[in-house]
Amino acid sequence: MASKASSSASQTQTLSSTSDQRVSLTLAFLKALGMDRHVPQIFDTRGIYSNLFRSFLKVDDIKRGRISCTIAIKSPIANFYGTLHGGSVASFVESLSTACARTVIAEDKELFLGEMNVSYLSAAPINAEVQAEACVVKSGRNVTMIALEFKLKKTGNLTCVAHTTFYNFPIAKL
Repeated sequence: MASKASSSASQTQTLSSTSDQRVSLTLAFLKALGMDRHVPQIFDTRGIYSNLFRSFLKVDDIKRGRISCTIAIKSPIANFYGTLHGGSVASFVESLSTACARTVIAEDKELFLGEMNVSYLSAAPINAEVQAEACVVKSGRNVTMIALEFKLKKTGNLTCVAHTTFYNFPIAKL
């Protein structure tokens, strides 16, 4: 019985040291990415995030239920590997799908983004341009669904596809 207890204590200690090592490696990785760097005061302002991402967008065409844009991939929206960051893609998906939904939803209705699904298929390198297309799949009284495609402009290769679901709420008139 004593051998079982010492074996169990040894396994717990080994798991603990392995866990500590993984935590240390993860922290080192995050620090290398800049986790502990101070955010300059100029960036600590309302709307800076949205303004940053909008600066990389150029609207090509807007129609009822459809928006087409070009996204210029530059280093501020790229990842450690020199390609478009997945979080940047998600930000563009949110912005473009909201704008697309607004082409069919009345101004007096509030929109709530209830679901967002992004499938990353291939990388978009820095200095490339991505053609982003958003279109309304379904729009009803309570729900609006948007489908998005992102393709490299130069080759036409699909980099990602996305779907969003918005819930429409009428604004109470007091």
